[in-house]
Amino acid sequence: MSAARRVYLALRQRIVEMSMLPGERIVERDIAVEFGTSRTPVHEAVQRLADEGLVEVIPRSGTFVARIPLDALEEANLVRHALETAIIEKAARRTDAAGVARLRAILEEQAVAIAARDFRAFHRTDEAFHAALADLSGCPGVWPMIQQAKTQMDRYRQLTLPLEGRMAGVLEEHRAVVEAIAAGDAARATAAMREHLDHVMPVLEITRKLRPEYFTAHLDGRPPR
Repeated sequence: MSAARRVYLALRQRIVEMSMLPGERIVERDIAVEFGTSRTPVHEAVQRLADEGLVEVIPRSGTFVARIPLDALEEANLVRHALETAIIEKAARRTDAAGVARLRAILEEQAVAIAARDFRAFHRTDEAFHAALADLSGCPGVWPMIQQAKTQMDRYRQLTLPLEGRMAGVLEEHRAVVEAIAAGDAARATAAMREHLDHVMPVLEITRKLRPEYFTAHLDGRPPR
């Protein structure tokens, strides 16, 4: 793995997992020291992140972690709905007992993360759950497309996990999906997945009001009032 890719992947994960917060200054010199590399691969990584809308470079001011664009969240949610409901129908028709056991094992990992209030572990198991559904559907290549479409949404979702009952609710929604798949009921599995995804956006307004400085409603970078 090249130094630029190594830095890119590490910074991208930090931004998506919100360990690097919107508005936080990025100092390429400090990152180069941390990763034991020159500034050139760091600069390449930062430019790639800027192309993805995760970093904002402001002339004569500096480089910062970009705010979460509210305008992009609804579009991302539409894309995710379309792809994941298509996947779940296929998964329900194809998944065997081993596949159901695989999904249930992930749900157990999620329950452990909830008990520990480990938000990042919960998010990673959530990703594993949806990736497994794509794999079981016979269309694993769709999952990277979904990931790319929902990058900004993942940042927002990190902020929702500490809300009371949020993780437990997600787990129950996942259980409903798995039980429908176990029954081979494609229609019920699709309805359960649609209900699960429909719960993402309603908590947006709550989250935005808690941390308005993390969001922007405009493409020019202005935070919402």
